[in-house]
Amino acid sequence: MAEYIDLYTLQTTVRNDIGSLYPDSVWVKAEIASLSVKSNGHCYMEFSQTQGGVLVAKARAVAWRNRYLLMDSAFASVTGSRLAAGMEILALVRISYHEIYGFSLTVEDVNPEFTLGQREKLRKETLARLTGEGLAELQKNLTLSHIPYRLAVISAETAAGWGDFSRHIRENARGYAYDLRLFPAQMQGQDAPVSMMAALASVLASGERYDAVLILRGGGSGLDLDCFDDYGLCAAVARCPLPVLSAVGHDRDVHVLDMVAYAALKTPTALADFILDTTASAEAGIDALENRLNIAFAARFSALQAKMDLLFSRICQLASSAVDRAETSLRLLEMRLDSGDPRQVIRRGYTLVLDKDSVRLSSASSSVAGDTVRVVFPDGILNCRVESVGTMPYFDENKEEDGKV
Repeated sequence: MAEYIDLYTLQTTVRNDIGSLYPDSVWVKAEIASLSVKSNGHCYMEFSQTQGGVLVAKARAVAWRNRYLLMDSAFASVTGSRLAAGMEILALVRISYHEIYGFSLTVEDVNPEFTLGQREKLRKETLARLTGEGLAELQKNLTLSHIPYRLAVISAETAAGWGDFSRHIRENARGYAYDLRLFPAQMQGQDAPVSMMAALASVLASGERYDAVLILRGGGSGLDLDCFDDYGLCAAVARCPLPVLSAVGHDRDVHVLDMVAYAALKTPTALADFILDTTASAEAGIDALENRLNIAFAARFSALQAKMDLLFSRICQLASSAVDRAETSLRLLEMRLDSGDPRQVIRRGYTLVLDKDSVRLSSASSSVAGDTVRVVFPDGILNCRVESVGTMPYFDENKEEDGKV
């Protein structure tokens, strides 16, 4: 028969060997896979470790009531968050092995600085990856509308941040009105990045032409906001074709989402003020443009009025000159007509000779002896008979005898 040892001996040997290898407490890096605080105040956890997404180790751990209260309080005072599942921690543990209960760890302390350092390391790695892929500055190349009127808001429906923002922007003293639509999402926890990415996808798939996307959260502990350092969420925000404005309500930290967004404000109320100020700037610009247009129009109108006045004056001058010339021409024409009027000629001492048909005779040769002619004087008409027709031997302009030539 092969040699063997009983189970108890095996377990005891393992316990003794572990006690020999780790007689004192040791610092262990692990992720809290689960955490449960019982009614008696004791905290039971499960530690785990993964490599390449594959679970490679896990162990039970416990922090007794008094120790847990001290650790959790100290951890929260430094990190802004209580111990919770999903955190990577550096824990001081005492290793034990029991023949019935097996391997376990008793947690004596937790180093909060390590957790903060891991968060910062992850944050830097995420930002470096986004920068290397050319995503970090994409949002900065977009242009926010001068009047951001239609706004898609990603936030928890019952979140204080959404309430503060909507109330502040709707009740603004300037009387500006905005079209707000809420796309509900989970804003903390391990599922928050996926939830916010889904909400962002819904915004883009809605077919509505929004001026901007707003991501709001009304504060919270630092570790509760780790979702805003998630690569997938930050990459989706960076690729968004609309300006994304963030306000996660945390003053101490700047998250990767804040870095890749078009603009980041500390609180939802501050974001509401940013929107209002942007609209006010646009209004002031419009007022200034209107004023400039009015001044330019007035100057242009004045110049045109002056030109019209000058043109009217010139037209009046030209018209007056034209009238004067016309009157002069009429007087000259009248004088010429008067000079050619037979009655005027007769009044000057001449006579008009007409044949029997009252046709003017301009030559003696136009009549023969026996014709009846009429001689018109200024004071009357002589009816005469032609006795004979002769020729005038000469015509002396300087000699007149009793009206005879």
